[in-house]
Amino acid sequence: MPKLLILYTLACVLAISVGQLMFKKAAAAMLVPLTLSNLLQNGWLLASLLLYGFTTLAWVWVLRNAPLHLAYPFMGLAFLIVPTLAWMFLGEPLHWRTLAGGALILAGVALASSS
Repeated sequence: MPKLLILYTLACVLAISVGQLMFKKAAAAMLVPLTLSNLLQNGWLLASLLLYGFTTLAWVWVLRNAPLHLAYPFMGLAFLIVPTLAWMFLGEPLHWRTLAGGALILAGVALASSS
């Protein structure tokens, strides 16, 4: 895969990962009862949906330019990025098992994306 395409693919994975943190914030800000009005007032939810929409369009572009068997393994990086960002920004615990699993995922992405 060309380096620029790898960069766009990684940007999609990072955006999806940030979106997961935003969904977590949206869930914490949810008002009860769950009404359309309350959902539309949840800024975190609206922002995360907007980010996911834009990222989906970017992902479609990536898939147009890269074979799925090369691009999709990069999505596995989210299993490491999301817990790391949650630790950094939400104060959630980060366990060694997560880091060890992430190292295995990184090795798998490197293996799957090599030519």
